[in-house]
Amino acid sequence: MSIDAKSNEVLWVERYRPRLIEDTILPEQMKNTFRKFVADESVPNLLLTGGPGVGKTTIAKAMLDELGCDYVVKNGSLNVNIDTLRYEISTFASSVSLSGGRKYVIFDEADYLNATSVQPALRNFIEEYSANCGFIFTCNFKNRIISPLRSRLSEVDFSIEQTERPALAMQFFKRVNAILQQENVDYDKAVVAKVIEKHFPDFRRVLTELQSYAASGKIDEGIFVNLKQESIDELFALLKAKNFTEMRKWVAKNSDQDMNEMFRRIYDAATNKIMLRSLPGFCVTTADYMYKANFVADQEINMVAYLTEVMIESEYN
Repeated sequence: MSIDAKSNEVLWVERYRPRLIEDTILPEQMKNTFRKFVADESVPNLLLTGGPGVGKTTIAKAMLDELGCDYVVKNGSLNVNIDTLRYEISTFASSVSLSGGRKYVIFDEADYLNATSVQPALRNFIEEYSANCGFIFTCNFKNRIISPLRSRLSEVDFSIEQTERPALAMQFFKRVNAILQQENVDYDKAVVAKVIEKHFPDFRRVLTELQSYAASGKIDEGIFVNLKQESIDELFALLKAKNFTEMRKWVAKNSDQDMNEMFRRIYDAATNKIMLRSLPGFCVTTADYMYKANFVADQEINMVAYLTEVMIESEYN
């Protein structure tokens, strides 16, 4: 892949998103599935399942771009409701494509779609608009997609076999090196390799973290400095005092840290900081925001939202 950046995109994950199936970093057998859809000029209704950041949405967009199809993308975690279907999706799905071909709707993070209202309605949409529009769903947890909807979709599993991982990791390492050079970032190759090893195969997470680290102008061993206990103690003191302004400053100051590790340190400290009766709700909230952290564009905002909820709902020792 030639490094052809979209200069108007701020986030690296968008600026360097592959635009062709050939440029995606996936097993060849999986890429062949999508190549065949393009060659046949026929894309079935699809359910793309697998972990976050592996390239499900990227290859769906690349495939439809290669076919020249009109499509829209809706994120299931961003308030897609019945009104969205009635007014936006039905209008798009029922209208004729300007290119004369079939239209598509991509529902990203479909496992967030309401299982009692939106998903059943989409099952009917697939049948109602079948002559004009196809549907592609991406999700991390396919068990969160109701069976009547799943039964109408062809499933593609994005699990990566252990034997395929080293070659794909090396491809991504080369891609990341080219991106860092394009962005004029001073970096230690060994450190970049550690970041990839830590998060593989979540390519989105790797690029997001490296862009955050690159803000300082250099990526070296310093990025692995852990949160100190004094900093966690300071955070819980702010939460107990309901000091939202200073809590936001704390998050901003620590935004270069690994967010998964930050969640874990907060979780570990909570036993001694939060009253026993508040711990069950705290655990549920923590799990929910850790899950969301796999998708959100801005990890800092997600962390502030998480800590705000903990601040409001918890009682402290």
